Amino acid sequence: MSFFNIAGILVALAAAFAFINHKLLKLPTTVGLMLLAMLHAVALLLINWIVPQAGVLTAAETLVGSIDFDQTLMEGMLGYLLFAGALHVDLNDLKKQSAAIGLLATVGVLATTFIVGGLTYVITGWLGIEVRFIYCLIFGSIVAPTDPIAVLGIVKSLGAPKPLETKIAGESLFNDGVGVVVFIALLGIAGLGQHHGESHADAAKNHDVNHVAEPSEQVLDNRPSADSDAEQPGNAPTHDAQAHSEKAETTVMDVAKLFALEAGGGLALGLVLGMVAFLLLRTIDHYATEILLSLAVVTGGYALAMALHLSGPLAMVVAGLILGNHGRTLAMSDQTREHLDTFWELVDELLNAVLFVLIGMEVLVLSFTAQYLLAGALAIPAALLARFLSVGAVVTALKKATNREYTPHAIKVMTWGGLRGGISVALALSLKEEIHAQQSQYDNIGELILTMTYVVVAFSILFGGLTMGPMLRQLGLAGQSKSDAH
Repeated sequence: MSFFNIAGILVALAAAFAFINHKLLKLPTTVGLMLLAMLHAVALLLINWIVPQAGVLTAAETLVGSIDFDQTLMEGMLGYLLFAGALHVDLNDLKKQSAAIGLLATVGVLATTFIVGGLTYVITGWLGIEVRFIYCLIFGSIVAPTDPIAVLGIVKSLGAPKPLETKIAGESLFNDGVGVVVFIALLGIAGLGQHHGESHADAAKNHDVNHVAEPSEQVLDNRPSADSDAEQPGNAPTHDAQAHSEKAETTVMDVAKLFALEAGGGLALGLVLGMVAFLLLRTIDHYATEILLSLAVVTGGYALAMALHLSGPLAMVVAGLILGNHGRTLAMSDQTREHLDTFWELVDELLNAVLFVLIGMEVLVLSFTAQYLLAGALAIPAALLARFLSVGAVVTALKKATNREYTPHAIKVMTWGGLRGGISVALALSLKEEIHAQQSQYDNIGELILTMTYVVVAFSILFGGLTMGPMLRQLGLAGQSKSDAH
């Protein structure tokens, strides 16, 4: 199927679902679009079950299968979405909350990764599913980044306290990039990551990929031991196992360098791109050219970041903040500001509409195994608990360190409002592809993590997005946008 045909079908579906939502459901746009897309996918599954000869499911699966969701989002939509979001974040407000945002986007992501990873290891063990701990950590990194696009509109419309709104928006902008770097680092430790720069040959030579046993083979007491890859019963440790251990130690060092290079390099690149664009914008007053320059920053800048193996998401956030603040006030006329805002709001709305339709349609590629669905259901409270603990630890530590008062119920709101979204689904699909590319007989672990991720994301967006408004009203935080609380 050609790119034009795929784009035409997706935009048509997004427009149809947006119209139905606006006229009938009146839900927040992203929540309504995802819900309708999921219902549409379920309807196709039912039609195929009732009338299999109709072939409607085959056509839909062909459409979804023609789209590389991981590449479409991570190397296409994400840069534009993050840039558009950063354009409308006040840098002064961000500076006031910089300590909280910085800790939540780094320490919070790492803490959530390990807490979710540990709980996932317990959950899969209880269900009798064999999963190496490293894959549980990878799942933790997948659901660690928050994506409060769906809930942010509700928070703004209800007039939530500005500091709280800034924390939610700022954290989501920065923890996306950090989460992706953590994910890539963990892939390297697991012996995967060839799509991120490591060759198939190197990965296959230096690492093993363990698998999820078939349901008939899974037993509660059959958990892999820490040294199961190096030593089997009746066999002495081999030189290859020793070399494997040494390689793992080297990989940990490489992971630290990777994190510093990707995250730090992405921030630096974003600063350079933003300042160069700012200087160019100051020399002209022609809104069409200035919009084109902003497009060049995102398109060319993100491509450059990918080529240099730097964090494109972090680069786009920094560039967007510079142009949205210094560029808006010092380098743009009123006419340019109006046109620039209108253009990027339209880009943001269009891409978000298509993104959430895609997320909803991904139901068609899931493995509806009862055991996997149950694991996903149990992962929901695990993710919420990890979020609550990480946010609570950061906010409590900052309260004690600074003696500043924070918005009442901030921990509760940020826990419930830390929605997972498209990035989590894209990373889960990427993991599935990585495993499939190495040893296809172990695809079950990719299916498991994809199903668990989708269940967490669906619950987060649909249930969390729909209940965020009532929650804010119940806590008395609606209509407090001018609150001075931190």
